[in-house]
Amino acid sequence: MPRFIFVAGGVMSGIGKGVTTASIGRILKSKGYRVTAVKIDPYVNVDAGTMNPIEHGEVFVTADGTECDQDVGNYERFIDQDLSTQNYITTGRVYEAVIRRERNLEYGGKCVEVVPHIPDEVISRIQSASKKDKADFTLIEIGGTVGEYQNLLFLEAARMMKLRAPNDVLFVLVSYLPVPKMIGEMKTKPTQYAVRTLNSAGIQPDIIIARSEVPLDQPRKKKISIFCNVQEQDVISAPDIESIYEIPINFEKDHLGKIILNKFGLRAKKENLQDWKELVAIIETAKKKVSIGIVGKYFETGNFTLADSYISVIEAVKHASWFHKAKLELTWLSSEVYERNPAKLKELKNFDGIIVPGGFGSRGVEGKIKTAEYCRKNKIPYLGLCYGLHMAVIEFARNICGMRDANTTEIVKHGQYPVIDTMPDQKALLEEKRYGATMRLGEYPCLIKKGTLAHSAYSRAGWGKENKKGDILVQERHRHRYELNNEFRADLEKKGLVLSGINPERDLVEIVELRHHPFFVASQFHPEFKSRPLNPHPLFREFVQTALRQR
Repeated sequence: MPRFIFVAGGVMSGIGKGVTTASIGRILKSKGYRVTAVKIDPYVNVDAGTMNPIEHGEVFVTADGTECDQDVGNYERFIDQDLSTQNYITTGRVYEAVIRRERNLEYGGKCVEVVPHIPDEVISRIQSASKKDKADFTLIEIGGTVGEYQNLLFLEAARMMKLRAPNDVLFVLVSYLPVPKMIGEMKTKPTQYAVRTLNSAGIQPDIIIARSEVPLDQPRKKKISIFCNVQEQDVISAPDIESIYEIPINFEKDHLGKIILNKFGLRAKKENLQDWKELVAIIETAKKKVSIGIVGKYFETGNFTLADSYISVIEAVKHASWFHKAKLELTWLSSEVYERNPAKLKELKNFDGIIVPGGFGSRGVEGKIKTAEYCRKNKIPYLGLCYGLHMAVIEFARNICGMRDANTTEIVKHGQYPVIDTMPDQKALLEEKRYGATMRLGEYPCLIKKGTLAHSAYSRAGWGKENKKGDILVQERHRHRYELNNEFRADLEKKGLVLSGINPERDLVEIVELRHHPFFVASQFHPEFKSRPLNPHPLFREFVQTALRQR
């Protein structure tokens, strides 16, 4: 019988509902149960694909091509399974579906109303995701915080599910307990108000995850228990930690998995968090260091750094570092600074490796191209991801092939050397201004040539399937409109650019690399989307290994 756990947030956003949801999933999976997770986002956007990453954070892409919230990436990394479009719900998707059904007379002529038809649609989608993944437990994270107007209908859907199946639905509130410096005492009042706000929606939390800078003490736990109407053992301490991968271990110190199972009248089928404990041990004890610089443009927001713009890249390079028992030292580098002042590029020599991640638009592009050139000339390990491939190809075309005006048609529409060009099927879409969910999205095959650095990386990691020639076929996730222009392939190869990965269906270049360089590899796809903490992506593994050797 399927069971459902709703995770909501109290006091403020950004306190870790996503990793809490993912961690609960990991714990339940370690106890022998099938798990899936659903993210509900209250915005009217149909998906996350058209959002500015500085405002919203990274757009994660599932295997079936859904552009979704970054929390779905956390779910995949923690529970180690692929999710799909059914695991992602937005206000826009729900209303779009209800209106389409009304237009198709699927409501049989009834007056279609916000209540109950919108909550019913939400419930239907949650149940569909649970059924698709054959889950014993479906975890549903409701974005934002309780009390926000846009969350009311999702909370109403949760309340209705509890009413219909009271023994199969559980509520978890992740709430923040501040410790004001001028007071020096942990305050529970904001959490009390968050619980009462949730009560006003007809919901009583069963478990409260108490987020704070420091561990929860007994007096505060008792106070939350009394004023929020939960048992003391159901208040789980969740202090700040160095790595999100410690969260399942910390939760289990308070026996969260057992508490959840007891509330459903269940017992653990097994206990198997050992691999996770070993990972955390490496994270905590790694001595050797690897210094990596990420040259991007989506991390500056006022006086603050928004690491969420590249969260999958960050996690992937962490996974690879821990695989090699190394501690990652990560530095943000602005491509716009290098564009304005190329002399600053010499600081790249301070790093063991450089990553140029994905992106769109002209801002900071020349700085990224100069970065690729500097890494090529100075033998600095370079990993280019999507846009990072475009920049590497443009640099090679300009400085090795003599195509001085080489560029991408994303920046210069009618240049002399459009070495990166719009994919043919994308040109009509752009002319018609059809931007939402129209890129080349999701998994596509890539055939990796034997004898290349990329082939060696995948072979060592045991990823993909080898054919009779010794080439390896893999599936990788994409999110792009532009590609290496096949008209220039022969010229680029003649001058030494190695096209090591090719899409066999459409003869598109997927991976490029350089000979006589420690590691200079760039992929059209996004390898970071498939990296897992216990199974790092091969390209990141090889990149970090080379960076460690260079150090």
